[in-house]
Amino acid sequence: MKHRAKEEEEENRLVQILGGYRIAMNDRRTRSTVSVVALKRIFGCILVLVFFVGFSFSNLPLTGNFRQRLISSWQTQGLKSISGNSSAVSVRETVLFPDQAFIFLKYPQGAPLFTKNDIDCVYFSPNSPQPHLDLQPDSIDSEDHDLQIVRCPLQTRGVTVSIGIKSNGHLLPIGPTFRWDSLAYEALIDYDNTTIVFVKGLNLPPKRVMDPSQFECVYGRDFTASNLLLLARVISIGQEIVRCKTPLSILSGSQSVNSSIKVSVRGVDKPVISSVARPYRRLDHNPPSQKQHQMCVCTMLRNQARILREWVMYHAHIGVQSWFVYDNNSSDDLSSLIELLDDENFNITRHAWPWIKTQEAGFAHCALRAKDSCEWVGFIDVDEFLYFPSGLPLHDVIGNLTSNVAEVRVWCHNFGPSGLKRVPTKGVLLGYTCRMDAPERHKSIVRPEALNSTLINSVHHFHLRSGFEFVNMERNALVINHYKYQVWEVFKEKFYRRSTTYSSDWQDNENLESKDRTPGLGTEAVEPPDWSTRFCEVVDTGLRDQVVEMLSDPKTQMLPWQK
Repeated sequence: MKHRAKEEEEENRLVQILGGYRIAMNDRRTRSTVSVVALKRIFGCILVLVFFVGFSFSNLPLTGNFRQRLISSWQTQGLKSISGNSSAVSVRETVLFPDQAFIFLKYPQGAPLFTKNDIDCVYFSPNSPQPHLDLQPDSIDSEDHDLQIVRCPLQTRGVTVSIGIKSNGHLLPIGPTFRWDSLAYEALIDYDNTTIVFVKGLNLPPKRVMDPSQFECVYGRDFTASNLLLLARVISIGQEIVRCKTPLSILSGSQSVNSSIKVSVRGVDKPVISSVARPYRRLDHNPPSQKQHQMCVCTMLRNQARILREWVMYHAHIGVQSWFVYDNNSSDDLSSLIELLDDENFNITRHAWPWIKTQEAGFAHCALRAKDSCEWVGFIDVDEFLYFPSGLPLHDVIGNLTSNVAEVRVWCHNFGPSGLKRVPTKGVLLGYTCRMDAPERHKSIVRPEALNSTLINSVHHFHLRSGFEFVNMERNALVINHYKYQVWEVFKEKFYRRSTTYSSDWQDNENLESKDRTPGLGTEAVEPPDWSTRFCEVVDTGLRDQVVEMLSDPKTQMLPWQK
């Protein structure tokens, strides 16, 4: 009873916070009305002064590699955007990564979204109000109808970044700025009304469940205002995944209120970790009793459009019915390809996942999304292909498992360049036929509703709820062909943020013996002279022969992904 009374007291407190916010805003509007005439006169003088000062600065020469820009245009229009209509596009927040700034743009309802050519990334030096550089964004991404991610290149540390609108010269005010490695970055509300928060910066040991009493969840708009925060109990915590008891006021609040409330985590007597995570309810209140799909697949990728069509079409043929693609900052027009595949009746969805070094968290997030529609979910990469050497269909292999089996562990065979020096024209399945002898690690196919509530995983397998168990699949029934070491032209792309799980860049001298690294390659992205013949110990044409027999056109010998 005492615990319930405490929760009700916290919920009432949040209602008071939200009500106080509205009262403060109304009071501010009342005061501003009294002095509106005086402010208009002052503002007119300021505009005249800014124009002449800006004109003087615009005639000064710029040095270095910066593109010359009439700075007075950005500055004057910036004032217009601040004082103009409050429903205009705004910078919701900015997250700084090692080489990019991710700017999250918030749009008023029904407003058209910007394209990459509509805007500039505008940079400011420390302690300077004057912009000194503008660059085209690396990419611009949208998944929600009212939110975009603009990725701006970062050439130097310490600068702040905003967005300039080319059509009208407006400069958007700089939003709150956070570091990527100390941040609550995603949150969703589960079926049981708990909030799942994904957090970087807790620095917890991997694969271990921690004592939840040493942490607390925090809800609010501004975590710097300690008197305007609502605390909630942590139910479980491990790795980057925190499960919180959601306050009733959050569950029952309107969508407009909840969209302004963020959630984060802190250790007892420690500061709150910065947050961009808003606890939206993305899952159905009443999931269907009958799953729509027997077999689904979840993957996380970056710049893999080249192989995606082959991967989807092959797995559709063997019985996969739905695909969840987590796009980790691709710049190869992946979204357009996914739209085409969806138009061709492949049940494929793309989810923008901008967070780097978060594969375990991304797979946990995917498992939550998949459990209302998928009986089984396989967690594999787009260069990994399920292969049934015996020819037994996927439906039979999965369908014959007993009800207490909730995870199938499948061994991986790593294939090498197979003597090739150029990308095979018919795809990886026909091109790469030579592999290493011994299998390496395994990947898993799981029942998502049987996962432990902590959602802890090590990419290759999850922790299961009590009463469920895993089985190791016999290699003559099911294996994974992992086309890991392809021709150098393809493989070298893995050097971009490709390293061990717990370091952020391949070229960092950390965890040099990790299996995530390439044996003998070290930290230099330099092609070895014998690359095309490496990792070739066993010639294996089993899957290639199956594909030719099942999928090639009898007349043209073309494969579906070549058309």
